[in-house]
Amino acid sequence: MSAARVVVFAYSDVGHACLALLLSRGVAVPAVYTHADAPGERLWFPSVAELARAHGIPVRLDADLSRPEELETLRALAPDVILSCYYRSLLPEAALGAARLGAYNVHGSLLPRYRGRAPVNWAVLHGERETGATLHVMTARADAGDIVDQEAVPIGPDDTAAEVQARVTAAAVAVLDRQLAALLRGEAPRHPQDHASATTFGRRRPEDGCFEWSRPARAIHDLVRAVTHPYPGARATLLGRPARIWRTRMADDARLDPPPAGGPGAGAARLVDGRLLVACGDGRWLEVVRAQLDGDVERDGEDLARRLTLPDTPTSTGP
Repeated sequence: MSAARVVVFAYSDVGHACLALLLSRGVAVPAVYTHADAPGERLWFPSVAELARAHGIPVRLDADLSRPEELETLRALAPDVILSCYYRSLLPEAALGAARLGAYNVHGSLLPRYRGRAPVNWAVLHGERETGATLHVMTARADAGDIVDQEAVPIGPDDTAAEVQARVTAAAVAVLDRQLAALLRGEAPRHPQDHASATTFGRRRPEDGCFEWSRPARAIHDLVRAVTHPYPGARATLLGRPARIWRTRMADDARLDPPPAGGPGAGAARLVDGRLLVACGDGRWLEVVRAQLDGDVERDGEDLARRLTLPDTPTSTGP
């Protein structure tokens, strides 16, 4: 492998996986920039800092590269390449210019779509059937630089964001592995993005997971799978009780009597053949497979329905 020096900015699962790839390929990494874990944050991904330290690589936490002394520290590392992988802060142009052969970022979508934060969660929430990973040139504008390479991954109609994220992580490693030699030679291909096709989304907050049953069943289902474990979950009122909805399933059984569309019928619940069904605003039932009332443990739908004293009724067999 080339003797080119790669300074890595990384966090989360993609950051850990990409750093591990560089180390396995014998790439010279003089320093790793990462974030200190936020107090109280639920960490579902391995630590970039621990991986770097285990290989004797200096770690810099939450460096403010707008400060002249921090910028000089970066320049003193003499990076040939800067590689950012799920680093949460935008690097200033002066920092990008410190890399002799260029600065590159790994992003968790098929750019130019889903620029910004939480791209996998947003893609699942919007019912996309495909996303992926993109390696691109870093510019002052987030996720807007020329594309080096991409790899697509599928999104199934019931896949959770965590399941899709695992595929995106694997795709990110594959793209980086495919282009690594070219990056280290300064010969990475570049293809301009179609900025007219770009979509951009911001950081998601726990309160963004709140919903009303008056929404369409598919939209609720997509929201639930976008924010279920390891994320904070979707919140709604279930038979008058605040609840966190962890897993749902579209109820497409033709034998079910349809609920009234919209209006007061939305949010009505039934236990049918052991399935907890809730009426949605588009006149369809959504099955609650797993949920949690405030102050209670997680329960499957049937257990929860019985706790809410819903009688079980058989499906309608029609005339």
